[in-house]
Amino acid sequence: MSDSQQPDRPQPPAGHPNRPPADGPPPTAARCPSAARSPEGGKPDAAAPATQPVAEPDVREPEAAGSVGRVFGGMPEAGGDGPRFDGEGSDAASRRDDRRQGSAPRWWSRPAAAPVDEARSAEPKPDAGDPDATDPFAFPGAAPVGTPRYDPWADRPLQVTDLGGHTPRAPRLWQLAAVGAVIALLAGGVGGYLGIVAERRSSTRLELPQAAAENKGRAPDSVAGIAATALPGVVTLHVNGGATGGTGTGFVLDDQGHILTNNHVVAGAKDMTVTFSTGESVPATLVGRDGGYDLAVVKVTGVRGLRPLALGNSENVKVGDPVVAIGAPFDLSNTVTAGIISATGRPITAGGDKGDGSDISYVDALQTDAPINPGNSGGPLLDSRAHVIGINSAIRGADQGEDDESGSRQSGSIGLGFAIPVNQGKRVAEELIRTGRATHPVIGVTLDMQFKGDGARVGTKGEDGKPPVVADGPGARAGIKPGDVITKVDGVRVQGGDELIIKIRAHRPGDPLRLTVLRDGRERTLEVVLGSANGS
Repeated sequence: MSDSQQPDRPQPPAGHPNRPPADGPPPTAARCPSAARSPEGGKPDAAAPATQPVAEPDVREPEAAGSVGRVFGGMPEAGGDGPRFDGEGSDAASRRDDRRQGSAPRWWSRPAAAPVDEARSAEPKPDAGDPDATDPFAFPGAAPVGTPRYDPWADRPLQVTDLGGHTPRAPRLWQLAAVGAVIALLAGGVGGYLGIVAERRSSTRLELPQAAAENKGRAPDSVAGIAATALPGVVTLHVNGGATGGTGTGFVLDDQGHILTNNHVVAGAKDMTVTFSTGESVPATLVGRDGGYDLAVVKVTGVRGLRPLALGNSENVKVGDPVVAIGAPFDLSNTVTAGIISATGRPITAGGDKGDGSDISYVDALQTDAPINPGNSGGPLLDSRAHVIGINSAIRGADQGEDDESGSRQSGSIGLGFAIPVNQGKRVAEELIRTGRATHPVIGVTLDMQFKGDGARVGTKGEDGKPPVVADGPGARAGIKPGDVITKVDGVRVQGGDELIIKIRAHRPGDPLRLTVLRDGRERTLEVVLGSANGS
C-alpha cells in the first residue's frame, strides 16, 4: 500500500509534540544524501546536480565555552554553501562566513527554545509511571506521555543514574589481599583436617602390633619383686674427704637411722651425705668402723618412714642360689643387677695400701657373678626373699696386660664379685653401734707370713722380741708350739697364713675350734677356744 492509500489517522491537537508540521509531511527518520533542499522551502531543488562532492566535516573544537553540540557532517547545498538544516533559513550564509573566519559555527550553539503553548501546558500531565497513561494520538512504538525525551541541546544529556545512593567503588588492593588470606587459611585448615581424617581412616596406615598396658605386680621372688621390696631401704653415700671424694652404697639397719656400709667407703671422710631412693638427701655422721672387717656404721637423724632391710642367714646360702645386688656403680644410684652364688667361704684380702697391714681386711667371702662395680661397695646382696645375705665389698679385675709392669688391673666387673657374709656383718655392726669398736677373735700366736708350704706355720720369733706363742693365751692353753704347721680348721684345709686368719675371723670370740697341727711329721688335733682382741 502506497503512502497515498494509507487510511486516515486521527491527528493530535495543535501544539502536541507528535503532531506533524502544518507545511509538510511528518519528518522522516533519515534523509537521502542525494537530495538537496532549497533554502526557501522543503521541496527538492530541481536544478541541483545528481551528485555532489561530499564536504569534509569540520572537526575543530568550538571556541565558545557554552557550546555543547556535536559536529555533524552534512551534505552541501546546490550552490556549495556548506551544510544546511531545516529551519535555518537565511542564517546559513552567516554561519559559512563564521567558518571561513575560523570562529565556531553558530549552529553548534543551543537553538532558541520553542514557544510554549500556555493552554496545553495548563493541561494535567499523566503520570509517567502509569502504564495506562498513553497518548491516543501517538505513533505506533512511541514513548508514553510524560517520558523524558532525549534532547542533545539540553544542559545535561539524558542519562540513567542511580538516585538511590552513590556509585559503588571497586575493592581496594588490601581488601582483596585480606579476603584472599582468609580464604587461603580456611582452605588450608579444612584441607589439613580432611587429610588427617583420611590418613586415620586409610587402610595403608602403618601401626605395629603392641601389647596392651598391664598393671600387674611381679612375683615377690622375681628380680623385679626383690628390687621393689629392697630399694626403699638402700642409700647412696657421697663422701667428701677434703682433697678427694667418693661414692658408695649402704642399707638401713633399723628405725633409729643406722646404716651399714664398707670401711673403705667412709675412711678419711670429713662430711657425708646420704641419698635415699626417693631422692631425699640428708647429712650423716660416723658411728664406728673397723678396717679388719672392712665394715662401718653411719647414722642419719630426722628422717621419717625408714625402711630397714631384713637380714638373712649366710649359713643357709648354697652355691647356685639366685642373688640380686643393688648399688650405685659410678654414682648411678638404685642400680639393680642379678646373678648367682658362685662359691662360699672364699678367703680374700683387700686393702693394704698403707703397707703396714693395718688396713688389710680378711674376709671369708661369698663369691657371686652378679655385676659389681666401683660404687657398689657397701650395698646389699639379697636372696630370693629379699633378705640380706652379704655386703658387697670387693671385685676381682682383669689384668691390663702381660707387658704392664705396673701390675694395675682393669676397673669394672668381670663376673668376680665378693661379699662379706651377713652373719659376720651383723656381729660387727652390733659391736660398732654399741661401743664404736669391733672385737676380733684370736688364738694368740704369731704366724710366719713368708712360709711357702701348705698350711700356716707358727713363727719362731715374735714381734718386738715377744714370744711367738702368747703365754697363757688361747693357743698356749691348747698346746700349740713355735714352728707348728696348722693345716686344717674344723677339718677344712688351709693354704696359708691369710687363709687361717680369715677362717678364724669368721667366728666370734669364745667360739671353740678344732685345729689340725703338723709337728715333727705327725698330725695331731688340738681344741682351741678363741680369745678376743680389739680391732683397729
